[in-house]
Amino acid sequence: MSDHKGEELKGRGKEAVGDLTGDTDLQREGEIDQGSAKTKDAVGKAADKLKGTFTRDK
Repeated sequence: MSDHKGEELKGRGKEAVGDLTGDTDLQREGEIDQGSAKTKDAVGKAADKLKGTFTRDK
């Protein structure tokens, strides 16, 4: 499970409520929350991969 799964689920909830109520602003806010969570996960994974690449040997 990703570190930002809660943020992604919150975004899905906002998007769903926006769909049901016809609130396009809430729909977009939910989509943004989901995209933000996915971006944070991708950056975190890339950082983890790079950590091993740039360690110094003593």
